[in-house]
Amino acid sequence: MQVVGYETGEGLYVASGGSVEFVDATAGTEIAFGLGERRCAGTVHDGEHVACDDADAPYCDAHGSVWVCARCTGTCLKDEMDCHEEHAMYIAAFAPDVLKVGVTRLWRLETRLREQGADRAAHVRTFPDGRIAREFEAELAGQDDLVDRVRVPTKLAGFGRDVDEAAWEELLDRFDPIERFAFDYGLDLDERPVAETMAAGTVRGWKGRVLVVDRGGSTYAVDARDLVGYELTDDVPERELQSSLGAFGG
Repeated sequence: MQVVGYETGEGLYVASGGSVEFVDATAGTEIAFGLGERRCAGTVHDGEHVACDDADAPYCDAHGSVWVCARCTGTCLKDEMDCHEEHAMYIAAFAPDVLKVGVTRLWRLETRLREQGADRAAHVRTFPDGRIAREFEAELAGQDDLVDRVRVPTKLAGFGRDVDEAAWEELLDRFDPIERFAFDYGLDLDERPVAETMAAGTVRGWKGRVLVVDRGGSTYAVDARDLVGYELTDDVPERELQSSLGAFGG
């Protein structure tokens, strides 16, 4: 049984013998798997899994894909531009003080923000299509500490911490927000969880693609993408894990 994907906030997709099943990993759920070998997760086509034996994980060159829209700066990278619908430009805050500008289809705005694990956000502009939106995003990225991408380790550093409200409000003053968002993922963290790759414990919840689990008296943060490609086993290792006690450091 191999992990071949995940649904943010919901669980994991696993494949065995060509069939794909969903493993629930919502808050309060107990998961108990060990991790075996890891290889390319292959592909899922029409609901069926096509396996791949390549050692590259989570995907080999043949099965890896890059969402070209994420790299677009207003000059379409596709053979033909297809983002002819309204797009929202947003700014988002990731605790404590990482500020991001981004673009998404208007109807997906709140979903996209939750997928990223944003703590605060504001819809600041609406554009008739993705090309124009990406042009404005490219102009803003890099200005006044605004970034257009936030890596998972950077997000993890802010788990259990508060947003710098002064910096956030100062940024908002530059715009005239159409709508503001404040997200609570229900994790109730007193300290930063330890980054770990595992699939066992009591699910506390999700923040973006990061699965947070309690196990052995400590709390762990698992990047779901780091699970993709692993074979799941019934043998849950009893190896000693790093304790989250004092995980915040100085």
